[in-house]
Amino acid sequence: MDKVLKSARASGSLNLSNRSLKEVPPDVYKMLESAGTDEKWWEVVELQKLILAHNSISELSHDIGKIGSLTLLNVSHNQLTSLPPAIAELSALKVLDISQNKIAELPAEIGALESLARLYCAGNQIGFLTRSVGGLKNLVELKMPNNSITELPEELSQCTRLTLLDVEGNKLSRIPENILGCFSNLTELNASKNMLQGLPSDIGLLKKLIRLDVHQNRITEIPSSLGGCAGLVELFLGDNNLSTVPTELRSLQALSTLDLHGNQLKELQKEICELKLSVLDLSNNNLSGLPAELGNMTSLRRLLLVGNPLRSLRSTLVSGPTLALLKFLRSRLHDEDSEANTSAPSPGNIFVTDVPDQVAYAARQAVASKNLSLSGKNLESVPPVVWESPSITNLDLSKNQIKDLPKELSVCESLEVLLVSDNKIEEWPGETLESLPRLRELVLARNPLNKIPGGAFGSLQKLKTLDLSGIRGQLPAPPALSSMPALEELRLSRIRLREIPADIPEMLTLRILDLSENAITTVPDSMSQLTKLEELDLSNNNISNLSPKLGLLEPTLRSLKLEGNALRSIRRPILERGTKAVLQYLRDVKLG
Repeated sequence: MDKVLKSARASGSLNLSNRSLKEVPPDVYKMLESAGTDEKWWEVVELQKLILAHNSISELSHDIGKIGSLTLLNVSHNQLTSLPPAIAELSALKVLDISQNKIAELPAEIGALESLARLYCAGNQIGFLTRSVGGLKNLVELKMPNNSITELPEELSQCTRLTLLDVEGNKLSRIPENILGCFSNLTELNASKNMLQGLPSDIGLLKKLIRLDVHQNRITEIPSSLGGCAGLVELFLGDNNLSTVPTELRSLQALSTLDLHGNQLKELQKEICELKLSVLDLSNNNLSGLPAELGNMTSLRRLLLVGNPLRSLRSTLVSGPTLALLKFLRSRLHDEDSEANTSAPSPGNIFVTDVPDQVAYAARQAVASKNLSLSGKNLESVPPVVWESPSITNLDLSKNQIKDLPKELSVCESLEVLLVSDNKIEEWPGETLESLPRLRELVLARNPLNKIPGGAFGSLQKLKTLDLSGIRGQLPAPPALSSMPALEELRLSRIRLREIPADIPEMLTLRILDLSENAITTVPDSMSQLTKLEELDLSNNNISNLSPKLGLLEPTLRSLKLEGNALRSIRRPILERGTKAVLQYLRDVKLG
């Protein structure tokens, strides 16, 4: 400990995380006083950063106030039940992280921290937010997810510099009017998993808002003023009680992702089709049809429709590729002006025709949205503008002529989504992928990949979506796939599989599995272990029998695609009745 403290007196930073501490060592509070005779007084600096995370500390002494030079205090993942009033004496504090403790309330004295810019309180037992929070005039980020907060105090509106507000997983039934409108710099608002009945009308004043997440609430109506959030890129409204969405959303021309799953929508207004979306989730609603105008949304790469009673569209269209469905919808448009819209250039290319100009324009757009789309630019290599924008989170390089992913991409450590389908990549980009620790979606579909090495997936620990459909090479031997512990969506269509890889039944986090258009002949009993599976596509294989144990997936499996197989074990009338009937039949066979 003496050696650690001595080093801290020289650097101004003390890290005592993961040391099984039950209390803060007393010498920490009087570090300057305990300097050794061998230390030169002019080389000793005041403590600025104190990290005590991942210990078993149950109490902070009032002596914490003696370290007035602190700018960062991290006591997350401990056993704290309260903060001492002396916290008010840390006048220089800019970052306070008390996440994952047992704190029931914040002391009123916290409002004295006028320099505080970031306050992280996730995973505590906080029931209300003290009104003194209004004194945090320089607060930029406030994260309080997974607590028990029932209301937001009006004084919060005084924190006018906020750029991020996260109150996910609390017990909020409303957000008062005249609070959000004061946050003119807000770029991200997460109020998901609460009990909200609606949203305040002043939300439309948030011109800089990029991401709004209010999924899993009880919202019955969206205010039309939301159309005023001109910078919005991602909007999550899933799992609410919406029967319609305001047509004013058509004004959100920067919007890329719109999630409306799990609501009560009976129709999609044609005005929504004027958006330039990349992802539209309409799954699990009450839609019986789709507007033909949706076919003009040429930017759309992913349309989710499972769980709707779509009677006006063939099931093969609904379950097939998004592009095929859009093409069909366009064919239903007879208005010549609407037809002309289908050939309009993609967003971002309307005023620029030269490829270098298009790339530069897309890079400028990505500064705010963090999404860089260079799809369909006929690029033969990844342009340097990509790694010159290291803060991007989404990168779309699909439909080009790219042959490899250069190691320079490794500087993009914030990258979460990487789309490189329909290119000419032959070698697995292992070195590049290992340098992208936050990657959660990787699409390499329809590339001429020759071989995937055995340890290729080992570094993809946070990956949730992997699409290798249509690649040329074979998959590495098991347990290669199961080395991705967080994977939820796996697409292995058209890769000449003769059997289901043996480690897939061990991938218990899977929600979506696409094994269509292969040469699979049997489905092992062990597939019944995938109890979180929601979509399973086994269409166009050589399967003749299904294991009755698949019936055990009935509680969660919403979509089972079997067309294009010579199934002899299930009668056609049952197959035609859909997923629920098939699973019930299999379950009855097993129980019988």
